[in-house]
Amino acid sequence: MALTPLPVLTEAGAAPTYDVAALHEEVRQLARERQAVILAHNYQVPAVQDVADYVGDSLGLAIEASRTDAPVIVMCGVFFMAETAKILNSQRTVLIPDETAGCSLADSITVEQLRAWKAQHPGAAVVSYVNTTAAIKAESDYCVTSGNAEAVIRAIPEDRTILFLPDMFLGTWLKQTLGRENMEVWLGECHVHAAIRTAEIQARQAAYPDAELLIHPECGCTSRFVWARGTGSLSATTTRVLSTEGMVKRARTSPAATLLVATETGLLHRLRKEAPDKTLLAADEGAVCRYMKQITLPKLRDTLRDLQPAVEVEPQIAAQARRAIERMLAIRG
Repeated sequence: MALTPLPVLTEAGAAPTYDVAALHEEVRQLARERQAVILAHNYQVPAVQDVADYVGDSLGLAIEASRTDAPVIVMCGVFFMAETAKILNSQRTVLIPDETAGCSLADSITVEQLRAWKAQHPGAAVVSYVNTTAAIKAESDYCVTSGNAEAVIRAIPEDRTILFLPDMFLGTWLKQTLGRENMEVWLGECHVHAAIRTAEIQARQAAYPDAELLIHPECGCTSRFVWARGTGSLSATTTRVLSTEGMVKRARTSPAATLLVATETGLLHRLRKEAPDKTLLAADEGAVCRYMKQITLPKLRDTLRDLQPAVEVEPQIAAQARRAIERMLAIRG
């Protein structure tokens, strides 16, 4: 099979300069030859989403990775997602098209910092957002995503202290909404979501007064909007704090004709496919994760062709981390 020459890649968000249809065919043929399943996160570029076997959030990707019987799994996402897939599939080949695709949120806490924090709170339950390294998961009691975090927190006895990490906005939102005073929150953040601020959202709302607002709980503006809903200064019926998968479900069912989406802009591609009758707009068009955009269609093609880069997780860390991940999969919200 003749391979399309690699292009000079354009900036994140720009139209690709290569033949997408031709590369899609190459990718599909290679996937058939390799007996590979392609999993893609909601924030991936459209060309990658459109060739994937499954597109979803972190929880959905973990579920699919745990279910598949494919000998090769290609994770189109950031590195911690590929680590999770490998932990759940130690005997399978797990690939990632760009192993340098990192995560600012995962990088906001180290194993040494977590161990010191645990030592300050003996007996506390450690709840780690899935946006963490395998080593952090190995030190945790539970993993969560934004889609099942509430359910996991509710499942922990109310008299037990919780150490929630690493996202301070998701953690603060959970602490406020669940009234969990004995919950300590690590001061980490996703640089993309943290940069989505109240002023930008308010300007969008002023321009589209009839729109429904969907906010991801990692956003820096989340706590302010939760407070505003509680005081009645912001309508609870037109503002919803949702995971990305929750946003997909709401876009399908919302009576509003226009929805403002406060999360990474890659989700809009899937939303527009699943709710074509709605007008879906970014609450902040600058909310672009360049780590997610490092995965491109040519890199995906090359990964399937070369079966590289392969992801490995040290067996002892994988065994310890699997416990927390399996608890996440058992409590889905």
